[in-house]
Amino acid sequence: MAISKLLLSTAALASLTTAASPYDEYILAPSSRTLHPVSVYKVNGTVSDASSLTGDSPGNAVFTDPSAVTFDFENNIAGLVTLEVASVDEGQYIGIAYTESSLWISGEGSDATADAGIDEALWFYASEPGNYTVSREHERGGFRYLSLLHNTTGSIEISQVTVHYTPMPHYQDDQLRDYTGYFHCDDELINRIWYAGAYTNQMCTIDPHYGNALPFIMKINSTQLGNETGPNPWYSNYTITNGTSALVDGAKRDRLVWAGDMAIAVPAIVVSTNDLISIANSLDSLFAVQNSSTGQLPYAGLPFPAIYSATYHLYSLIGVADYYLYSDDLAYLQAKWAGWKLGLNFSLSFIDDSGMMNVTSAADWLRFGMGGHNIEANSILYYTINQGIALGQVLNESSSLLDSWAQSAAGVKASANRLLWNDTAGMYHDNETTTLMPQDGNSWAIVANLTDSSEKNTRISSGLAARWGPYGAPAVEAADAVSPFISGFELQAHLLAGDAEAALALMRLEWGFMLDDPRMTNSTFIEGYSSDGRLHYAPYTNDPRVSHAHGWATGPTATLTFYFGGIHLLTAGGATWEISPMLGNLTTVDAGFATSLGSFANQVNASSSGITGMKFTTPAGTTGTVRLPGVSGSLKSSNGTVVPLNDGSASNVAGGTWTLQLSGNSTSPGGGNGTYGNGTVTGSPTPTPVSQTTNGAATLSVSLLALVAGIVAFVL
Repeated sequence: MAISKLLLSTAALASLTTAASPYDEYILAPSSRTLHPVSVYKVNGTVSDASSLTGDSPGNAVFTDPSAVTFDFENNIAGLVTLEVASVDEGQYIGIAYTESSLWISGEGSDATADAGIDEALWFYASEPGNYTVSREHERGGFRYLSLLHNTTGSIEISQVTVHYTPMPHYQDDQLRDYTGYFHCDDELINRIWYAGAYTNQMCTIDPHYGNALPFIMKINSTQLGNETGPNPWYSNYTITNGTSALVDGAKRDRLVWAGDMAIAVPAIVVSTNDLISIANSLDSLFAVQNSSTGQLPYAGLPFPAIYSATYHLYSLIGVADYYLYSDDLAYLQAKWAGWKLGLNFSLSFIDDSGMMNVTSAADWLRFGMGGHNIEANSILYYTINQGIALGQVLNESSSLLDSWAQSAAGVKASANRLLWNDTAGMYHDNETTTLMPQDGNSWAIVANLTDSSEKNTRISSGLAARWGPYGAPAVEAADAVSPFISGFELQAHLLAGDAEAALALMRLEWGFMLDDPRMTNSTFIEGYSSDGRLHYAPYTNDPRVSHAHGWATGPTATLTFYFGGIHLLTAGGATWEISPMLGNLTTVDAGFATSLGSFANQVNASSSGITGMKFTTPAGTTGTVRLPGVSGSLKSSNGTVVPLNDGSASNVAGGTWTLQLSGNSTSPGGGNGTYGNGTVTGSPTPTPVSQTTNGAATLSVSLLALVAGIVAFVL
């Protein structure tokens, strides 16, 4: 695997940071890996001076007879707990239990990592004063609440509780907050949502030596206190991939590599931390177990049992295409290409005389009823084929192969629109045998450009929005569930259909609920929940199992940057790009991120009648298009070059810094709520007007541009 550019960028990022990230007051990542409880949530029994254990100064909390205290870290965190015992009577045990949600605080154990019961508490036999640290195999990947449990007569004095924070293991201890991207707008909830998504993915980036060993499935016996049969054992000591870091689906569980989750998490990572090494390591783990004969890729990485999923197989292929788009690492793509082609041809072998893929596996994102000529699976297949054609052109693949892929794609699109479109309802059926019109398939049909008219996009967008409940968008294909994963694709669908206000409304409704509900972590996004707001996720029977830090729930983070900030990478690294902001009912947006080619940034102001100002920066040597429907005026570069807008557009715009100059009182109708085409893109204080501001792109840390090989520093 060739990742020399990525290794350079990570080293540079760790050593050359000289300034705080813009809007760093929103960043939830800690400034140090050493954490302490923030407050006392609950005390049971006799515990004197429990609050003395909050903060970083030594305390003197004494637990007498059976008693317990629950501490609140006020954010979801992860890591290894150390208890400092000051004094202790003979024969004392002190236990530790964790939970992400306040709903599952218990004196019996921790919230769950399996679909039955709860996880056992960790017990120390405190034979003498000193430090007692949790073993690395029992590192807890996500918890907001930490309970100390004392279950014997007598007393024990604890003088300090410390957590060594373990996410983002390849980052220097003081670099956890050094984001390479940023976002800010005039809506504080939207700002908080962007940064909570970024932090969720940091929580889901782990040392790959400490993945989930799946002990409940593998029947591993407990090594903790006693012979309890109720709480389940749990171990995080399975090596899931090579390298020093890996992106997994959830912080608490599953702590495994799932390609579907990466389809949402990867773009969000790119626009926040640009942690490409973790992405590459995780993709490597999936391709390492690809069937060399058939090309089949796994449902999930090891140690998950070998299962075929038509959609997750395709998501692995999408992962490589996305990685190349964001990294510009041609050597990586070349190394994966043989396996990639084998994988795509495996999927194409399921296309039958209907012109569509016949899905023979039920495995997907835990939705029900997957099978047959499924609209979601075929939309993802259509999308993946077109990614393959684009990658093949980069690699000078034979035209005969690419032509055959194009023919297959055309057949899938034509057949899906002929056999699955319901013109009365304005949506696609799940397949020919049901009247169910799913959220996933209809969202993906727009994202993949499987639809054959803009009218269909509009009707699907309206139909999906009409189904929203008080807690978000229902995934009707999963029975009484809200899926933040699929809702992430719905956000894109609304925007591709030209309705930025609908996308914002869904963010405020669904992600606002996840971020602010008191049962949540108020810092990371949950895996899923019931349509009536209960923290019950229909595919599971065990509510404490639900993950409250799941990367597949971070869709708004990339969506806000790419669509509302309007920064779209069209080819690898952003060598070609498009600037096409859609503000909806926002009035200011300031967004930016970095790739190996340099920094991209855009600042936009708008009124109720449309865009009133814009200033953007793209790397030197790149070219792109600017699309501002309804705007009359020109673009002026920092060197004085002027490019006129024709019907709101300008092509072949050179990389650099450009400012929008409006003609007269011209503004864009609907606050920049126009469309820019379908299927053409993959994936601090309030700012002053862009004509006056000096922050945003101008204050990006020079470390961002250390991502460019051979460049030590570059100041915008």
